[in-house]
Amino acid sequence: MRRFNGTAMIMAALATTLGALAYPVWSYADRSGTGQANLAAGTVATQWGPLSASDRDLIVRVRLAGLWELPAGQQAIERAPSAAIKEAGDHLIVGHTDLDRRVRIVAAQLGVELPNVPNEQQQSWLQEMSAATGAEYEYKFVNLLRAAHGKIFPVIGAVRNTTRNSLVRQLASDTNQTVLDHITTLEKTGKVDFEAIANEIANSTTASPTGPAVPAPGLVVPSAPAAQAGGGVRVTSRPSPGAPGTVNTARPDPVDSPGVLGG
Repeated sequence: MRRFNGTAMIMAALATTLGALAYPVWSYADRSGTGQANLAAGTVATQWGPLSASDRDLIVRVRLAGLWELPAGQQAIERAPSAAIKEAGDHLIVGHTDLDRRVRIVAAQLGVELPNVPNEQQQSWLQEMSAATGAEYEYKFVNLLRAAHGKIFPVIGAVRNTTRNSLVRQLASDTNQTVLDHITTLEKTGKVDFEAIANEIANSTTASPTGPAVPAPGLVVPSAPAAQAGGGVRVTSRPSPGAPGTVNTARPDPVDSPGVLGG
């Protein structure tokens, strides 16, 4: 009995030691279900840096955007009675023709398969616009597109902020410029229903609003002093070019090293 108890104590001590050794391995190297584990599970190595699942998602979404916004822009030019709507359609065609060239090259370099037709929701939006006429058509065109651009805007920023892949980073920068240009042009039509957009976002969130206190009626707040560098610092850069209400989307043509554009 004494020998058995001694053996049991030794086995228990060994088990405790092995458990102590295994614990940090589980804690730091195999934390399945955590953000770090999920990032690693969806990431592959490329010569331009790690390519994550969110990187690939943005690439696909840029392609999908062009697949429905190009025909939407063409339809606006052909059908819309107002010059402002036609201008918005023009920007959609030019912007997504350019982005589509860029995303096809990036996808080929990174081995990401692209869709060739819009998804079901995008097809339904095109059908809605096609079935509408007159003022209803203009409302649907502007607000369906403005809402879609507004939703992808923060996604682009998040990927641009977190990606470790240089090709995806540049694509996100290019896409950001184009989306902002399209948002700006759609808003110039004067037909964006900002109330509907705000209500849709409010209905999808549960967090309490934050920010400065509600202004008191009739209270005059003091003017804020200018924020500026001191000490006579000399600077050479300037704000982005372009008149107010415009976005400069001029950029060099992409380098088609994979040869996906043909001729």
